[in-house]
Amino acid sequence: MPPKTAPRAGNADAPPEPKPELTLEDIPGIGATIAEKLREAGYTDLMELAVASPGDVAEAAEIGSPTAAKIIAEARRKADVGGFESGTALLERRKKLGRISTGAKSLDELLGGGVETQAITEFSGEFGSGKTQLAHQIAVNIQMPAAQGGLEGEVVYIDTESTFRPERIVDMATAAGLDPPTTLGHIHVARAFNSNHQMLLVQKAQELAREKRIRLLVVDSLTAHFRAEYLGRGELAPRQQQLNKHLHELLRFADTYNAAIVVTNQVSARPDILFGDPTRPIGGNIVAHAATYRIYLRKSKPPKRIARLIDSPNLPEGEAVFSLTGEGIRE
Repeated sequence: MPPKTAPRAGNADAPPEPKPELTLEDIPGIGATIAEKLREAGYTDLMELAVASPGDVAEAAEIGSPTAAKIIAEARRKADVGGFESGTALLERRKKLGRISTGAKSLDELLGGGVETQAITEFSGEFGSGKTQLAHQIAVNIQMPAAQGGLEGEVVYIDTESTFRPERIVDMATAAGLDPPTTLGHIHVARAFNSNHQMLLVQKAQELAREKRIRLLVVDSLTAHFRAEYLGRGELAPRQQQLNKHLHELLRFADTYNAAIVVTNQVSARPDILFGDPTRPIGGNIVAHAATYRIYLRKSKPPKRIARLIDSPNLPEGEAVFSLTGEGIRE
């Protein structure tokens, strides 16, 4: 068989030349000094810059907000971000989103097929309701093939309450037929010691995502440090502002890397509630608006747990029952 010849110039069958990858320095107004400051702040490519806010860019690059706005606008133009698209096109694009199995079919169905990428899924509930166990299970399942409910991806796990247990990952990986050392090697764990450190770790996760196939970011738990550090009504507004900034950084990570964000959340008691469950998730409207899917967990007769979908942009409210076993989350 004769060897294939290279396509001639102008040949319609020839593949198109790949576009050269643009850098920060290709944006008008960004010189070497500003580019270095932006990279240190976590803005390393055009997409990350395009989805940033002028205030954050101005602070990171030490420039004025009008200049930052112009830089972001140019980054959006070059990265082809923004503009309108039809609902049909959006529907087709959403079909390409990934979903991760929780290990329980009924819980997957409650979530519309599993934990979704480019979204924040919140699991809230009292102690012992299964929040951390679900986070562990999803961190294992994402490493499985797509046919088995995974995305063959790696995980960033931000641990704020020292509840991550590698031994539990070993149990779950063994039950799933995965190699425990390999599974643990694909979970990158960091202990957050305060709220500022917790927010910084999201920036560190962006650096890691440029080197590895990070498809899941877990924060367990989201509000523990904010709740402990901002005390009293006088600190409520600053706490909510920082929490809002943190959640938008998580959303930006999800959009940029087509990753799923899973956060666990504590609950507080409401003494004014006389009937029904007196607990509610911490974070108020800030967390409620930022989270795409909100699942409230409660205990049932062991080993069962009940999950209730309390908020979603497209799914009906409902409940699912799953079991918390030695092998992990099961139907």
